Amino acid sequence: MGDNWRSRVITQGVERTPNRAMLRAVGFGDDDFDKPIIGVASCYSTITPCNVGLHRLAERAMAALREAQTMPQLFGTITVSDGIAMGTEGMRYSLVSREVIADSIETVCQAQQFDGLLAIGGCDKNMPGAMIAIARLNIPAIFVYGGTIKAGRYGERELTIVSAFEAVGQHSAGRIDERELREIERHACPGAGACGGMYTANTMSAAIEAMGLSLPGSSTMAAEDEEKAEDAARAGRVLAAAVRRRLLPRQILTRKAFENAIAVVMATGGSTNAVLHLLAIAHAAEVPLSLDDFAAMRARVPVLCDLKPSGRYVATDLHRAGGVPQVMRVLLEQGVLHGDALTITGQTVAEALADVPAVPRRDQDVVRPWTDPVYASGHLAILRGNLAREGAVAKVSGITQRRFTGPARVFDAEEECLQAVLAGRIRAGDVVIIRYEGPRGGPGMREMLAPTAAIIGAGLGDSVALVTDGRFSGGTYGLVVGHVAPEAAVGGEIALVEEGDLVTVDAERGLLQLEVTDEELARRRARWTPPPVRAARGVLAKYARLVASSSCGAVTDRFASDRCWSERGEGLRDEEARCR
Repeated sequence: MGDNWRSRVITQGVERTPNRAMLRAVGFGDDDFDKPIIGVASCYSTITPCNVGLHRLAERAMAALREAQTMPQLFGTITVSDGIAMGTEGMRYSLVSREVIADSIETVCQAQQFDGLLAIGGCDKNMPGAMIAIARLNIPAIFVYGGTIKAGRYGERELTIVSAFEAVGQHSAGRIDERELREIERHACPGAGACGGMYTANTMSAAIEAMGLSLPGSSTMAAEDEEKAEDAARAGRVLAAAVRRRLLPRQILTRKAFENAIAVVMATGGSTNAVLHLLAIAHAAEVPLSLDDFAAMRARVPVLCDLKPSGRYVATDLHRAGGVPQVMRVLLEQGVLHGDALTITGQTVAEALADVPAVPRRDQDVVRPWTDPVYASGHLAILRGNLAREGAVAKVSGITQRRFTGPARVFDAEEECLQAVLAGRIRAGDVVIIRYEGPRGGPGMREMLAPTAAIIGAGLGDSVALVTDGRFSGGTYGLVVGHVAPEAAVGGEIALVEEGDLVTVDAERGLLQLEVTDEELARRRARWTPPPVRAARGVLAKYARLVASSSCGAVTDRFASDRCWSERGEGLRDEEARCR
């Protein structure tokens, strides 16, 4: 996007006088026009605890940028709360917001011709949204994570937001009373910060740190602690240096960086959403990445961290145990991390980890040694079969069996499934199918935390599988399979499943299979008709028209995929090949 400080054009010739006049009105003096102009993109909002503390971080970063002889210019972008939207129609806008955030940051930075970008985000979609923008823009940039929430507490129990969702299922199953349900709700979220387990926000913060575009150790800091504010200030200083060196994001966001991120996601037991978001960021950076890369890394990297949702600890516990640098050093010692990958500080990964112990401390058990992992292989499995020709993503942490065959219980919307679970109509051995919730069919690919948490709360987590073309919250665990592609709305085989059909989920063999003959599937396809469009106008309609398959990261600027969408899904077989 240009090799020189683009703000310098303001100083060239009398024709730039109006530009200078406008900047004087916002505080520029005569000596400021030769300084780099840095955009500070803040996702500050009071609608969600994840982002309510971001303004403080923006102020600290801007002060540091001024001290470093740059001219920071603050602008805002949207954010939504997945936790508040979960289980409602509002959740259709969650993944859409990732694209709106990326587009808005790109728009401002390009329109104002900034020399650098410091992006501050605190929750599930503004983090990958900012990273997509950074990859597109390719101007010197750094990401600052808003920080994690501290654990809530009720009696002797540590709580997270997922505790509240699971409590609903426990209450419906008669396992807790109304008073305990209310106490859990009152204590689950004690203050500012993103959801505390290794859910999507903390997963993405760890992945961004692993890729080298945030500072070492920054991804597990508590939002309310002073070290997080100092992290923002240091990020400003590091970015100023990167601007002067012309260190660009695409020098950092290489194939090696993405492989490092996938390794850390596997080792920390991260969210299934990391697959979707890393594919999208790689697309923006023009780095080849596919579902097969996640499958390959799963075979090489065990789960080393005992973190919620399926484990015992939260992100602040991981921070005290050495944070992501400790995890990365263990991986580096075992040869599954690229030590020569570059970071925003100018150091390589190996140089940044030089002072980190090669073996986790013995006085903690949050990060396990390589020889004693929580699980021997990664927890995110890529499944294929006649029910997912382009692929699907399974999360298999916290379960006792990874192969499951059972009768299908079919629902065409999340709400229908949740009602069935709460009414006790789902039984052990069932394979729950939730369809028409994909990127196009939703539209927006809603997360299924409400039904999955209700299943866990009802005590069915080990005995029920759930399969959907939608997504899962990072707080989901159990035998769950999401991102099924092709999705139902474009005629994927998930649209052809009928009540009582046998479905096999086999994470060890990488199989998602509908136990129905090809001839029967052909008869059903001949009878199938596309559902009516849910959204005819507005942002959801635009999203549904543009969005690509989840196997490509559900991006909205892969226009070749326009040719893939057909009334019955013909031609979709090559969609993932286009993602590579």
